[in-house]
Amino acid sequence: MFEAFRDFLRNIGSGPADDRPDPADDVRVATAALLFHVVRADGVVTEEERTRLHAVLREEFALAPEEVDRIAEAGGEADTEAVDLYNFTSVLKSRLGEAERVRFVELLWEVTYADGSVHELEDNLIWRVSDLLGVSTRDRMLMKREAASRSGVSD
Repeated sequence: MFEAFRDFLRNIGSGPADDRPDPADDVRVATAALLFHVVRADGVVTEEERTRLHAVLREEFALAPEEVDRIAEAGGEADTEAVDLYNFTSVLKSRLGEAERVRFVELLWEVTYADGSVHELEDNLIWRVSDLLGVSTRDRMLMKREAASRSGVSD
């Protein structure tokens, strides 16, 4: 599956429009892969985290349930095959504006807080992703505070 994702990224802009996958898929799959990566960071994937991950994909991309499942599956497989975060963050950094990247960091925190706590590995991962996306420490911490407040967890 990761090979298919890599081929997709290589072929953006080439070939007839009817032969190309949906151009939004690269952002969607990269988003899902990073969300899965943060969910898996502490070694425990809870049902609350999985549910929130699917809800984020549905809400942010206005996807039908079957599309959410397809993108989530592709993202999970891409994350499993990935050797680093750069491929995913580079897609998001090149396709998203600054405000959208800050929003993405907020989504990472929302998924992380879904189980009621933040493990140090999750915190570190979000710091690294934020850095790769060019999101400031200030914005990362503001998004963390807002996500914690909405989740009812005191940080």
